[in-house]
Amino acid sequence: MTVYVKNMVCNRCVSAVAHLFEKQGLVPERVSLGEVVLKEEQLPTDTWKKLDTALEELGFARIDDRKVRLIEGIKNKVIQLIHHSKEVDRKHNWSTVLAEEMHYEYNYLSNLFSSVEGITLEQYIIRQKIEKAKELLFYDELNLSEIASRLGYSSVAHLSAQFKKVTGMTPSELKKNRNMEEVRKPLDEMG
Repeated sequence: MTVYVKNMVCNRCVSAVAHLFEKQGLVPERVSLGEVVLKEEQLPTDTWKKLDTALEELGFARIDDRKVRLIEGIKNKVIQLIHHSKEVDRKHNWSTVLAEEMHYEYNYLSNLFSSVEGITLEQYIIRQKIEKAKELLFYDELNLSEIASRLGYSSVAHLSAQFKKVTGMTPSELKKNRNMEEVRKPLDEMG
């Protein structure tokens, strides 16, 4: 059985959820972003209640609605490709990648995402890329050209334009800002 969990956006989240399931006496076969695969086919109601309470205490939530699971799957795939891959392949087409991964037509996914999240899927992807750019600027490991390339932008100008549109400042202005932590957002609060 697969259990879908909302707000699992990083490897630390995966570890925390795996530990939580083990504390509940469940041994997951696999835990990945947004998913826990259990050997058990069914769980008693009281186990679900305990599990839900424990998840909520850590800021997670079990998802049982099909459309919400689909949206979480989209978010997890976008986060995985942008935040947990070495490089965003400039040649790939988001609509193709998401349609293949989620097994639905992209138009359906895009319309569903917009109707539930209140922003377009394209805006969500751009916001995730900008958050990753902020992180890379914060740690000062790459120059702007390298960041643009890593995130799949065709040019520094394109990255800078989207960056300014989303944050209200240029990457250079942000880098000069001493309170970078105030500017960065947790991935699970991106919407």
